[in-house]
Amino acid sequence: MNILEQEQLLLQGLAANDKKAVETIYRENYLTIQSFIVKNNGYPDDARDIFQEAMIVLYEKVTSGSFELTCQIKTYLYSVCRRLWLKRLQQMQRYNPSAESIDEVVSVEEELDAHEKRNADLIVMENALNKIGEPCKSLLEAYYLQKKSMPEIAEFFGYTNADNAKTQKYKCLVRLKKIFFAQYKNGG
Repeated sequence: MNILEQEQLLLQGLAANDKKAVETIYRENYLTIQSFIVKNNGYPDDARDIFQEAMIVLYEKVTSGSFELTCQIKTYLYSVCRRLWLKRLQQMQRYNPSAESIDEVVSVEEELDAHEKRNADLIVMENALNKIGEPCKSLLEAYYLQKKSMPEIAEFFGYTNADNAKTQKYKCLVRLKKIFFAQYKNGG
């Protein structure tokens, strides 16, 4: 089996949350990232944070279904980690981007921007969920996060049947959307 086939299997395993694939990706790539970050004004804890974030970016790309890896996993992760770390150094005012050539790495700017926008959207959504009140918050969490069925929700919340629970879920979603988009429009 060649490297490309092995890497495709690892990516498929990552998409399926296969523990062995995730561990292999960590084992084969983490020390390189840790070395890079420690050599560039960082600490091992920083390396863990950055690598974890890069793994999330890779996972999101792989599960999107439209991702096609055009380099090795290690090159992609290194590029993402490097970009994340340089951005963090810049935020801490310990890095000047004009002093460094960025030509030697894979372009991951779009993926990082999409990842950051998604994180910002999730924060706005979390704030909206916290403002929606009960029982809507618990009902939506039961359905979307805990994956409970409508009959289970009807029984738990005391609705007469699953259709009434479904109607209530719809009303809660409408309220959540109003709160979310009002916050989103006002910048969070």
